Amino acid sequence: MNQAKQGDTVKIHYTGTLDDGSVFDSSAEGNPLEFTIGSEQVIPGFEKAVTGMAIGDKKSVSIPADDAYGPVFQEMIRKVPKGVLPEDLEPTEGMTLQAQSPEGRPINMIVIQVEEDTITVDGNHPLAGQTLNFDIELLTVG
Repeated sequence: MNQAKQGDTVKIHYTGTLDDGSVFDSSAEGNPLEFTIGSEQVIPGFEKAVTGMAIGDKKSVSIPADDAYGPVFQEMIRKVPKGVLPEDLEPTEGMTLQAQSPEGRPINMIVIQVEEDTITVDGNHPLAGQTLNFDIELLTVG
């Protein structure tokens, strides 16, 4: 049987849940996810889970934060003055903003608190620090 290995392009259906059972992502109602194992297109724990599966295999895995989006880094949570925002932008909690790293890479941040003169933003991935649970079905291996 053809098992998924490093360098193979695979198609899978998946449903991702948090420990409280809430679904954070799923391909069930849409197109399957396609990626190449070893290309770092998906989180490391997900690649490990798919490696060794054969077409038609289904499995459930729990991926710790270290093999997913990593821990929450407190230094990625910052208070910034509202004056650095565009004048026409009224920040609200939950709003996504984008900044640039010193190297010029985009950084997505979520506004987690709005005060009179400042906002607090979190540049961590929204799933950082969380164990991710996946139900996976391997559809194709190429």
